[in-house]
Amino acid sequence: MTPALAWGLVAGMAITNIVVRGAPMLVMSRLRLPSVVERWLGYIPVSVMAAIVAVQVLRPDGRYLPLAHNPYLFATLPTAVVYRYTRSFLGAVLVGIASFVVLRYLLG
Repeated sequence: MTPALAWGLVAGMAITNIVVRGAPMLVMSRLRLPSVVERWLGYIPVSVMAAIVAVQVLRPDGRYLPLAHNPYLFATLPTAVVYRYTRSFLGAVLVGIASFVVLRYLLG
């Protein structure tokens, strides 16, 4: 592949990305959605994140672990509690990592 072709592909992908993402934003910025639709759209990021996290917690490495020996599952509890009461993403991440390391050591 020549450098010109590589840069042409990068430029084409950038233009495509801008058009595909920008066009809906330009159209939607001029419209006023009903409050029910806005409320419904507000749940999408939370739903997507929950689906991603649930798969990673329940099936790490693509396989099911016995629930009693799943450090991923048990580490979510202190992580959720810290986030619930502090609303600190950094604090929740740090507690989650520390919990996982300790639980992985204890559970094997």
